[in-house]
Amino acid sequence: MKNKIIITAAVTGSLPTKEMNPAVPYTPKEIADAAVESAKAGAAIAHIHVREPKTGVPAFKTGLFKEVLDRIRDQCDMVVNLTTSGLRLKGPDIISQRLAPVYLKPEICSFDLGSMNFGDRVFNNSRQWAKEGARCMQENNVKPEMEVFDVGHIHQAIDLIKRGLVDPPPFFQLGMGVKWGIEASPENLLFMKSKLPADAAWSVLGIGKTQLPMITMGILLGGNVRVGFEDNIYIKKGYLAKSNAQIVEMAADLAERLGRSVATPDEARRMLGIKESK
Repeated sequence: MKNKIIITAAVTGSLPTKEMNPAVPYTPKEIADAAVESAKAGAAIAHIHVREPKTGVPAFKTGLFKEVLDRIRDQCDMVVNLTTSGLRLKGPDIISQRLAPVYLKPEICSFDLGSMNFGDRVFNNSRQWAKEGARCMQENNVKPEMEVFDVGHIHQAIDLIKRGLVDPPPFFQLGMGVKWGIEASPENLLFMKSKLPADAAWSVLGIGKTQLPMITMGILLGGNVRVGFEDNIYIKKGYLAKSNAQIVEMAADLAERLGRSVATPDEARRMLGIKESK
């Protein structure tokens, strides 16, 4: 398993629109189909956000998450990672809203740590959220994918690990190039990697034009990678990607050329300490 690489496809996110790229999926069927196509291209994990089906406006509705989850599971055995991002949520109890996807029992949920300016928004990930989120995922046997956008976020994750709130191996997603997060540069990726626990599984994403250099470094450094429309809608400069699967194919081909074998979903489960599918 040492040479295997896990590819995650983040197929829609909350920012890209069909006006930016007509292939961006909105409806549960479109999102699930994009994930399944990505699985056929080599993705072991699908990272899922949901949208209002008619408008594409970012949504956070349990029914939409469940429909996407069920559609993917009906068609393939890839690992599903549901977002718990509270970036666009409002109301008196945002933590409870954020934890709703956990109770659908996906194998992974994203777990953002550390507050920051995130583009033109404040991304509030309080200490209370960190503790309640980690405890909820642990109790429901959902693997947290700890999304970190600067080195201080890694320190917060390590504190949760030391408190016994994250089961081994811890799984980190190093977010590089988000505006007002850590800049996407080779030096910064090496620095972020150096701060991870020795037993950590890790993956890297790069935003926009930084996607290719960041995943290339991730491959060479022995890590895993995330690609897809959430992070980048182009296959190369000036050329819109026709689908998420096309970007996954590019990443899988690059990994193979650089001596890494693409992990199947069950291999990814073993690498991350997740029970294999039946």
